[in-house]
Amino acid sequence: MKNTHFFKPALLSIAVSTAMYSNVSLAQETTQAEDVEVISVSGIRGSLIRAQAVKMENTSIVEAISAEDIGKLPDSSIAESLARLPGMSGERVGGRTSGISIRGFKEDFTGTSLNGRELIGIGDNRGVEYDLYPSEIMTGATVYKTTDAALMVQGIGGTVDLQTVRPLQAQETLTVNGVYELAGRESDNPEFDNTGHRLSLSFVEKFADDTIGLAVALATTESPNNQRKFGVWGYNPPNEDGHILPSGLDTNVQSQVLDRDTVSAVLQFQPNDSLNIIIDALDISFSDSGIIRGFVEPFEATNVTGTGFNTTGTQINANSVLINNPKQKDGDLSVYGLNVEYHVNDNWSVKLDVARSESTKRDLQGESYSGLARNGALDATDPSQFGTREFEMSQDGIYFTGSTGLEAFSDPSALQLTGPQAWGGGLKNLADNFATTELMANGDPYSYVQAQDGFLNYADFEEELTTYKFEVVGLLDGDIFHTVTAGINYSDRYKSKDNKGFFVTASSYPFSDAIPSQYVYNGLADLTWAGLGEVVAYDGFAPYNDGEYQYNDAGLLEPDRLGDTYVVEEEVTTIYAKVDFNTEIADFPIMGNVGLQYVQTDQSSTGYNGIVGANFAVCDDDNDQQVDESCVVSGGDEYSHVLPSLNVSVEVGENQFVRFAANKAISRARIDQMKASSFVKFDQNITLIAIPNTVEAVNDFGSPWSKFAGNPELRPLESNNFDLSFEHYFEDEGYLSAVLFYKDLVNLTQESSGDSSLINFRNDETNDGADYYIPGFHDRLAVFTGEHDPAGVFYNEGDLITPPDYGTYSFFEDGLKGEVKGIELTGNVPFNIFSDSLDGFGVAASAIFIDAELDDGSPLVGQSDRTFSLTAYYAMDGFEIRVAGTDRSDYSTYQRGGSNKIETAQRNGVTLVDAQISYDFEDSDIDYLKGLRVSLQGTNLTDVDEETVDTNGIVTARRQFGPSYMVNVNYAFY
Repeated sequence: MKNTHFFKPALLSIAVSTAMYSNVSLAQETTQAEDVEVISVSGIRGSLIRAQAVKMENTSIVEAISAEDIGKLPDSSIAESLARLPGMSGERVGGRTSGISIRGFKEDFTGTSLNGRELIGIGDNRGVEYDLYPSEIMTGATVYKTTDAALMVQGIGGTVDLQTVRPLQAQETLTVNGVYELAGRESDNPEFDNTGHRLSLSFVEKFADDTIGLAVALATTESPNNQRKFGVWGYNPPNEDGHILPSGLDTNVQSQVLDRDTVSAVLQFQPNDSLNIIIDALDISFSDSGIIRGFVEPFEATNVTGTGFNTTGTQINANSVLINNPKQKDGDLSVYGLNVEYHVNDNWSVKLDVARSESTKRDLQGESYSGLARNGALDATDPSQFGTREFEMSQDGIYFTGSTGLEAFSDPSALQLTGPQAWGGGLKNLADNFATTELMANGDPYSYVQAQDGFLNYADFEEELTTYKFEVVGLLDGDIFHTVTAGINYSDRYKSKDNKGFFVTASSYPFSDAIPSQYVYNGLADLTWAGLGEVVAYDGFAPYNDGEYQYNDAGLLEPDRLGDTYVVEEEVTTIYAKVDFNTEIADFPIMGNVGLQYVQTDQSSTGYNGIVGANFAVCDDDNDQQVDESCVVSGGDEYSHVLPSLNVSVEVGENQFVRFAANKAISRARIDQMKASSFVKFDQNITLIAIPNTVEAVNDFGSPWSKFAGNPELRPLESNNFDLSFEHYFEDEGYLSAVLFYKDLVNLTQESSGDSSLINFRNDETNDGADYYIPGFHDRLAVFTGEHDPAGVFYNEGDLITPPDYGTYSFFEDGLKGEVKGIELTGNVPFNIFSDSLDGFGVAASAIFIDAELDDGSPLVGQSDRTFSLTAYYAMDGFEIRVAGTDRSDYSTYQRGGSNKIETAQRNGVTLVDAQISYDFEDSDIDYLKGLRVSLQGTNLTDVDEETVDTNGIVTARRQFGPSYMVNVNYAFY
């Protein structure tokens, strides 16, 4: 058997790679370890050396993060470390790096594993929120940009494998870690501050002559997050004067605190060279709670001057809604695993792996309104009863320079706990409950339209994943092929979403009372940065908790909420085989692997058709407050894939390699797109109801009707991937590489809508000919004689106006194709190669350029055309300083929108700068200081905002987070 080792790294790299890899036989590990002198290098230089060893030794194209010991990664979460790797882009959620894109594909389209097992998230979809994983429990991560047949967790973007310690392969240690966190911006809300902390304890112990190992990591976090959000509902089309103005305002200050407790435990039993048993357990509990406080209101203006969006003017008739909206997001994630490896003889081994993951999350946001008075109580014909604001507009949004008539918003005794706007239209089917003889200022009686004083909005998520894997590895006695790996993997996934909400009405309806003094905090919330002054701050949960609000279930009033409740289940069986080879051709050493996966899938979903019935209730024709059985829907499909893979590495010179990889990969469709649920919506706008009943008119002017549906038969996203790289390693911590990659996107999910997707809502062929029209609900009486916009149809006052029969039908389907082309350039350069006097200095830099084209012209979600990262460091004699910058261009993403549904968003590019300075007392002459390491770290040091823009490039939302600073004290007792 040819057993030549073609890589020729330095002794240190061999030692590191020997310690990190477990896919080599025990006999090989022992032999290699005996021949190598292990040299210990800590800090960033040690991390770069270990990561480079992983990259060199892997036949796939990978990137890696590695700590010298448990609890020694430098960042607050694994997400920040991943975001700096070549080809990776981080995305902030609430100011923290959470999402990770690989080569332009968001985390939903990349695989994530923990010690090789598929990892579930605590979010809406498949993607993992990487910021939930504290760095204290991790020893590293490997990012696979190409795949092989034995890699069970895959995606069209790549795979991230997070790693925890293996106690028998690690040094014994007992380490405590403490972090004091200070947000650079003080809270604008009086009941929150800007300080937090992290504490962790980790230890590794070995027993019974090093045959039993135990590693435990405990971590707790309390982290503040204070942000300022400028926002608008959107921008109206240019008016007759060419001015572009917002349709409504949504500007606020937000304060939240993340409380996270983590327990990680690993028990390893290795009584001899043949048997190795590992039991893993991970539990993460978190709560992210806080407040959103600011103004939400429609926008009307006069005296506007300027052109386009560069204008000044006066907002008039300002009847502002002051929101004090509490947020509470709670979740738990538990992962348990058993791995048994048995070496039958020197050439053959078998492995059994069983794992179970469970997660739950409730994402809750209350809405509590207050203002000058209940809607209708003020005389709409008297402008003096409302406020005005002077404003300036630009592409960066709107800013207010002064106001009149709104002074009451800083005086809690002058405000009413009520809804100032007519937002109660969703309560129409409960109109009788809100009927009253009390009159509004215009002489009409109050009605359900004035009855919404808040909203309790939440979604419950549950996910379960069980996996079983059996694998056989054998050494072959051949001149070319030397190792075969084959096995079977089975996974069973369950995920559900229960989208719930309640309209709430104050007990004082139809009148309104002042905000109870016991609700009010000392101090005001600061909106002066937006020109909106200081406003009253009260406990938004208080009126919910003390019974001040009465509830009405929105799930039976809003069809889109019921139509976003679902269960998705998947059973996936993968049979795989891989053969590793090495040989020589024309004196060039060649190594790699070739393999195949056969993947069988059985997927299904149950959900609801959210439809308003004749009684104006959603799927509750018998008024029993239960969803009708006729609204329950289900669907699913079975299918299979064959996924070949090839990885080849050729050593073309001393420590110079050309690698080629080709494979077919799949990423399963987003969970929210696979739901069986659907819903029918109707826009109550009279201008849409007055559209003529022709397809041509609907195409020209729109329709009040729309239907949205998921698709439980969606196939996975699929791509054919090709990579070609050149890598030159010249030092233990130095290399240069260039990678060309191409992804032929064979199948992506697309949303079908528009002219080609019109359906008849009086005879819906997609739902057994259902007729959704309800007299008295979907029609209107003309209130004037004349032509009605936008189609100019003439009606006499009192005429019945019925909506057109046709409207849009949007659903998800397979078939979108495209391609992604890119180049990655990476360099780790220690400056001692230039001069010994520069020993300790170095840079790690990368650049990725991507060109993606989808056949329908839509953007690739998660893709920036260019991403750069640069880390400059100095490390010598225990002292270390690191400055890291990442820059990504504009990108498309998606976010949580109205009614808890997912919506797309376009973000401006960002440049983030972090820095860390530390000192390790390892070489101290004082014994009790030798285990001490202290550091000071800052993130977002240049105070970069997150900006969402519309199709015209005008900012619709700007979130300002400010920098964050951390003081870290790490002490290892041994």
